[in-house]
Amino acid sequence: MKRIPIALTFIFLMCAGAVAQQPPASPPAKADCKFSDGKTITVNYSSPRAKGRKIFGGLVPYDQVWRTGADKATAFDTTATLSVEGKDVPAGSYTIFTLPANDKWTLIINKHTGEWGIPYKYESEELARVPMSVSSSGSAVENFTISFDQAGTACTLKMSWENTQASVKISEKK
Repeated sequence: MKRIPIALTFIFLMCAGAVAQQPPASPPAKADCKFSDGKTITVNYSSPRAKGRKIFGGLVPYDQVWRTGADKATAFDTTATLSVEGKDVPAGSYTIFTLPANDKWTLIINKHTGEWGIPYKYESEELARVPMSVSSSGSAVENFTISFDQAGTACTLKMSWENTQASVKISEKK
């Protein structure tokens, strides 16, 4: 009689271990930009996969605020005072959201941090809304990716997924 509970316990533990070893559907990712004076911008986000789905205008609706990734909202931390399309962003911790549209995107920098991401209800805490350039990524991008291209005293923040790339230039303000 005692063998059945022991066998069931063993099976349960094996199944629980198999579930625990599966990678997350949207793994954590990070992008960094380092200025010449050592100050940095760090973006922490979750990177969802396209998995054959229609992304922009489908999974991510146009003209609605998007958490810019999956799961928790995307964290944006800077040790430098920045200028983003003429808007000042003091050193500190923020959350970034985007407002994708068919032909243009808007980057939203918000002072509210630590939220799950959606629904978006933090308009009163917005630091800035800035336009982003939008172009074709040239080839299909399976994993949502945030990256930086650095040139001199500026970093270009790039977001790529499906066949779309949105970008904005960020400069260190001296």
